[in-house]
Amino acid sequence: MTDAAVSDFRHPRRYVRLDTILRLRWLAVLGQLATIFIVVQGLEFEVEVIPCLTIIGLSALLSLALQIAFNPMQRLEPAYAAALLALNIVELAGLLYFTGGLENPFSFLFLAPVLISATALPIRLTIALGVLAVVCASVLVYFHFPLPWDSDDPLVLPPIYLYGVWLSIAVAIGVTSLYAFQVTEEARQLSDALAATELVLTREQHLTQLDGLAAAAAHELGTPLSTIFLISRELESTIADDSPLAGDLRTLREQAQRCRDILAKITQLSATGAPFDRMPLSTLIEEAVAPHRDFGVAIKVRIALGVTHEPVGIRNPAILYGVGNILENAVDFARSAVEVNASWNREVVDIVISDDGPGIAPDMLKRIGEPYLSRRRHADDTQGEHGGLGLGIFIARTLLERTGAKVSFTNRTFPEHGAVVQITWPRARFEAEEMAAEPVS
Repeated sequence: MTDAAVSDFRHPRRYVRLDTILRLRWLAVLGQLATIFIVVQGLEFEVEVIPCLTIIGLSALLSLALQIAFNPMQRLEPAYAAALLALNIVELAGLLYFTGGLENPFSFLFLAPVLISATALPIRLTIALGVLAVVCASVLVYFHFPLPWDSDDPLVLPPIYLYGVWLSIAVAIGVTSLYAFQVTEEARQLSDALAATELVLTREQHLTQLDGLAAAAAHELGTPLSTIFLISRELESTIADDSPLAGDLRTLREQAQRCRDILAKITQLSATGAPFDRMPLSTLIEEAVAPHRDFGVAIKVRIALGVTHEPVGIRNPAILYGVGNILENAVDFARSAVEVNASWNREVVDIVISDDGPGIAPDMLKRIGEPYLSRRRHADDTQGEHGGLGLGIFIARTLLERTGAKVSFTNRTFPEHGAVVQITWPRARFEAEEMAAEPVS
């Protein structure tokens, strides 16, 4: 059992999807518009409508621009996710400024971005967002427009009440964020432990199976090889050295002894799995491709020799499963051929898997990465719609990304057709002795 097995399933950093933040922003925009409509039309209070609608409009435009410019399934770096959450805090502060400051009951929404950060981002960024929220709340105690209210019976709140609201917001941000962070961290550690346990058990099962096969081979082949070795040696001693059969008998004896030596080495494999722990890139690809060769689809493997020696990486089950699953999908939907192209340089290692099938539907191309997203053709499907982007692709992509790879999905350029999957590792990460996770930042 090695440390690499324990860390293969652990994310080096915390990431949140852009789609998650965009959904929350759109929900906030709709809620703010509904609130202003109810206050103005339903309660007939006076509200600074133009400034409020301007802030909401700018927020909606930014969300729309992000949705168009970037893949919603992209996982944001923690700093970028924190920047978007900070913008949410500033936008809320702007709306509260025109609608009564901390007198507005919606001022407690300052907690939402900080809680999201506590569950998905590093602690230092959560603290920074909490400080920003408290600063905005502090400014709103002294600077704000009057609270929209009935002009015939204006609401006047004493300053001590506003200070109490400010204190409750500050305390709520600190306590709830700390609680959410601890609960999320415990759940993440438990998930990492369970995943690592599963990987270790799988590795041990493979080694146990190897030991059993080695013992069975040694038992079954040991006796006939010994018989062949003894008979060949006896025959060799009874035949003259100048006999034409002497050379053949000598070769037979030597090869029988070689087989016995190989069996002895196999039965003495250490618990680390040597010599199978590390393999060249070409061997890794061949092992992933081999199970899919006999399905009526030609698989062409091209290894582009780089300027440096061929990368040699650890035999990681996550990589073998991830590449194998993507290959299986390519074979399923290819019409006649699948291409596997591998290349490398001093910086990166690339594997590109492409097929000549129908390709990935445009409405699904940006959603790859979600579990249970599939358009696999069924027997009663008369439309001929293809897919295969369900839980298998989700697991494969997750496993590959946890080994340091970047996985991208595209379609071939017209007039060619088919899907293209590119898997790229930093070469230093691919060749590392252990694919250990980086510390949480």
